[in-house]
Amino acid sequence: MKDEHAQWVQQRETTVWAPHGTASLAATCWLDDTDRAFEGLPGRWRADGSVVRGSGLPGQQMLEPGAEARLGELLLRAEVREDALLLRVFDPSAAGRKGISTIVRAPYEPSGVRTGMYSPTSDHHGIVVLEVDGRAHELEVAREPDGTLFAAFSDSTSGEESYLFRFLRLPTPDASGRVEVDLNRAYLPPCAFSEHYLCVFPSPRNRWSVPVRAGELRVQ
Repeated sequence: MKDEHAQWVQQRETTVWAPHGTASLAATCWLDDTDRAFEGLPGRWRADGSVVRGSGLPGQQMLEPGAEARLGELLLRAEVREDALLLRVFDPSAAGRKGISTIVRAPYEPSGVRTGMYSPTSDHHGIVVLEVDGRAHELEVAREPDGTLFAAFSDSTSGEESYLFRFLRLPTPDASGRVEVDLNRAYLPPCAFSEHYLCVFPSPRNRWSVPVRAGELRVQ
């Protein structure tokens, strides 16, 4: 398990600190049908129907949602959120400008791996009951298309020893509802690395009053 955890940590490091990884998001530009300039982004940009259009560049740029383009060292990605087009700008130097370079983690603890019991509450949501700090706690989860589970949670360390909240992904429960909960794999949401992300906040049920000193804690 410890070797698997080390591999997971390495994958997280790559995902976050790669030149165009999570920590490199420098801007999220919300677009409408008016040409606009955005700080740090060459050219002018607007929504043109269902595509993002850039002008004032060496050649016009047109990006459908999900498409990417390079402008020098910048990576641009077109996305749709709540029926609005936006352009995300990833800059390899963004993390350095914010003065961040390290994820602070708690040491791996075998006791952080425990068994929970999953009960569905709807087609896409459910509750996992597990023991934390000697008591049963409920974790409200969303069921992903592949059957795995996702949750946002906070605990008594949040905002002090750890970031305001963290994310957790769980494997698909077995036929009886048992599911492995590895608190060592609690991880920081994207908004811990850049204020330009929009993140899911913990539901009231997932705001625990006990400490979870496991997994990723904060960025520095």
